[in-house]
Amino acid sequence: MEFTWLSRWQPQLLALLRIVTALLFLQHALIKLFGFPPGGKPGLQQVGTLLWSAGVIEFVTGLLVLMGLWTRLAAFVAAGEMAVGYWMIHGQQSLYPAVNMGEAAVLFCFVFLYLAAVGPGAWSVDGARFRASMPR
Repeated sequence: MEFTWLSRWQPQLLALLRIVTALLFLQHALIKLFGFPPGGKPGLQQVGTLLWSAGVIEFVTGLLVLMGLWTRLAAFVAAGEMAVGYWMIHGQQSLYPAVNMGEAAVLFCFVFLYLAAVGPGAWSVDGARFRASMPR
């Protein structure tokens, strides 16, 4: 059975992937920068630390990807941050993501890399800006 009928919804499904990924990514930033939700790991970080800097990158790129503004650049930076984070934090414990708890970092890295390659999909500021600049 083929699901070719789904292809007509590709821009909207891509946008949903972008939005849900960004919302999940923002949770990590909120924990590091604001300690929300309470009890989340790694918890509130001191200003200027490496994890606080990671939180700033996650917050800025997460918001940009969520809005679909400069999506490709923001997603590329977020993918790079996740690759570095995986090897600096998770990869030091074990090479296996299921053992080192790095599955989320790997998935974020590759989803953001995909978004950097294909763009934001529907419902994005980038798309609205492009449509507004088209000659009529």
